[in-house]
Amino acid sequence: MFETFDQTNFHQLCDFVGGRDTDLQKILDRYGYPPFWSRPNTFESLVHIILEQQVSLASALATLNKLKEKIGGVTPGRLLLLTGQELRDCYFSRQKTVYVRHLAESLVSGVLSLSEMETMDDLAVRNQLKTIKGIGDWTVDIYLIFMLHHTDVFPIGDLAAVNSLKKIKGLATSVGKEEVLVVADQFKPYRTIAVMLLWHAYLEERKKK
Repeated sequence: MFETFDQTNFHQLCDFVGGRDTDLQKILDRYGYPPFWSRPNTFESLVHIILEQQVSLASALATLNKLKEKIGGVTPGRLLLLTGQELRDCYFSRQKTVYVRHLAESLVSGVLSLSEMETMDDLAVRNQLKTIKGIGDWTVDIYLIFMLHHTDVFPIGDLAAVNSLKKIKGLATSVGKEEVLVVADQFKPYRTIAVMLLWHAYLEERKKK
């Protein structure tokens, strides 16, 4: 069975993981609680995550906003009415045009249901979403964290989380994914909460620079 969290217990869980790990506690002491990062479980949110793949967050948001200017509410039906050129005019690459169209078609046809995902465990969600072109493990991890709020996810494909973990644990930058995952296992069953603290430290330190 999977566990979820929300705004009512988020700070309590931050305190809990901090109490179990001195390095995470240092983040809390230095920067306070992280924001409660959350997005609604909608097609628009999943499109946003796809747009964030391998580009800056600012670039992804600019593309999403351009799409919203074009069609208003971002729904599968409205997106499927756009031509490839219209999507490119909204800054979509050819590759991401294919991805979001396939996602939209899967939702319209009923092959995929976002509401049903709310009752599924991590593995079931992963298996369902990865049938969609362009959705891999990183996208699923972000979906599980931001939209479904599952408590025990570590996005090994997320450089900010990985680099922040390496920094607080004094790991060499050359350390591989397997060793990072072993270290992250120390935070079970609240790896998501640890990740939010790691992101918080990463972003706060970037602000200082």
